[in-house]
Amino acid sequence: MRSEPGIPSTVLEHQSATPPDTPMSTVSTLARDLAGRFELGPLLERILGHATSLLGCESGSISLVDEARGTYTKKVDFGVGCQEGETFSLTEGVTGRVVRARQTVMFATYSTVGSSHISTDDPRWDCAVIGVPIFWEQKIVGTCVIFAADRARVFTDEDAKLAEVFANHAAIALANAELHAKASERERESAIAAERERAVREVHETIGRSLGELLQRLDDVSSCLEVDSPATPHIHAVRTLAHDTLAETRRTAQGLGPASLEGRSLQSALQAELGWVESMTAAQTQLTVIGTERDTGPEVAHQLFKIAQEALSNVVSHARASSVRVGLVYSEGRTEVLIEDNGRGFDLAEAHGDHSSLPSGCLGLHGMTSRALHLSGELTLEPIVGWGTKVHAVIPDRSTLPDRLDRPQWKIVIANDQTLINAGLVRVINTNEPAIQVAAVVNSTPQLLDAYELFRPDVLLVDLELVHSDKTGSLAAIRALAPEIAIVVLTDNPTVEQIRAAKAAGARGYINSKSSADTIIRILVAASQGQTLMESDMFDHLTETFESDVNAEHLTAREREVREMVALGMADKQIATSLGISAKTVEKHVGSLLRKTGSRNRTMLVSIDPTR
Repeated sequence: MRSEPGIPSTVLEHQSATPPDTPMSTVSTLARDLAGRFELGPLLERILGHATSLLGCESGSISLVDEARGTYTKKVDFGVGCQEGETFSLTEGVTGRVVRARQTVMFATYSTVGSSHISTDDPRWDCAVIGVPIFWEQKIVGTCVIFAADRARVFTDEDAKLAEVFANHAAIALANAELHAKASERERESAIAAERERAVREVHETIGRSLGELLQRLDDVSSCLEVDSPATPHIHAVRTLAHDTLAETRRTAQGLGPASLEGRSLQSALQAELGWVESMTAAQTQLTVIGTERDTGPEVAHQLFKIAQEALSNVVSHARASSVRVGLVYSEGRTEVLIEDNGRGFDLAEAHGDHSSLPSGCLGLHGMTSRALHLSGELTLEPIVGWGTKVHAVIPDRSTLPDRLDRPQWKIVIANDQTLINAGLVRVINTNEPAIQVAAVVNSTPQLLDAYELFRPDVLLVDLELVHSDKTGSLAAIRALAPEIAIVVLTDNPTVEQIRAAKAAGARGYINSKSSADTIIRILVAASQGQTLMESDMFDHLTETFESDVNAEHLTAREREVREMVALGMADKQIATSLGISAKTVEKHVGSLLRKTGSRNRTMLVSIDPTR
């Protein structure tokens, strides 16, 4: 193999055993080198080696140019002082002259370049030098500089054309290297994403399978219990929790995200929710957008999304629908969301009752209404038993709303002396409802009065113990300053005296430590709109407390006898035989006892003090 002076052996190793006979054969060889994947450094060395060889030279360099920073870096350099990897200013050297000229430059001697990088005693100081720009998409991304081997060598226009061919090869090499780097990065990201998805699917399958089995076991247990068993409400609560957890697991596995917009457009967020509905119910879904999409402001978009999400959650939980449609309408001055399903519908009056006992579904209906009214909008609910339900929300655009929207919407102050519970409440509120701002957390009623005067909140969430032990009259003072203030009480098992204290303080809602995040938000949102809501379990507890106290003393003598026998575990037929009456009459007495005492079942009935 013929050795070229100044060319590293690593370059010569890539050349064929027989040197190329013509410049064109060398160019063809390099063209083949550019096909496929390659390492940039060795290929640039190969290009530079061929260029210097065909021009009858022995030294040169290829530099990468960064015009934005005003610098260039020697990428390949042999025979020019071992400056590979060093960075210089574009005001220096042949590369600087090439970038300023934006074309090929030739100098009779290197000494005329100025700002030189080689010493005056270097043999190339008085030799000719040629510099060629490496262009890609109209930008100079690099240069190729070649030194003459002796003083007699003079570069011609033909030499410049040949050098520019190699510069074009270098440009392709640089571009391909960048593309391959990006492709490799995408492959790496894709592999990471695939592994993440695989892990999520495995978790989903494991948890989903376990939750599904749990739901089946709960159904088996329910079928073995009597209708009035005291365990029934607890099993129902566990089933609801398991169902919600399974739904959220599926959301995560499908990448649908948590219950918020999270930077998505309203349209894409609604589409994702419909995807969740399909996964949960197998119903056919459709999203229709009417009008030109526009920025309605984060508050309007958030509340419309929460209304739609609540409605779709009700569809999944109750509707048994085979078709669900969502319409997003951009009208002049307002934005509308319409949710329709062909499910079983419901009786609105029966669902709401007297508004004192509100199950979770009804809490959702009140929450949707509160969100719409909060932004001066309106919500129409049209359920038809056996035919489905239609929810229509209309909210005016941000520009037409009062200036108060420029400030945080619902401010809340929490008063509770248990740090851990406070932290959990703040976390739940901040995560699930950005429209509510926790203005302050205090641990006493005097501090609560100070916090009210400072922040003027819309809602006070106060622990029942603090309400009951408010000796300073702070709550009364707040009520005097703001009669419309919403007070929500945090409690689990209140006594009659505590409930009376909360009622006197103007409590507008009750939350217990076992409430779900959605329930907490619904009650707080409703309270801020003047509605009094509580979970059905809490309502049952309050009903039992008051009605058993008030009605038990109105029992007849026969009813007291029946209750005593029920307490002994006697069946209706046994009671009838013992009292000499019919079993039907016993059933009527038991029904009357349940109604008068506010008991839900026979077990609760016998727990009432029989001496009353």
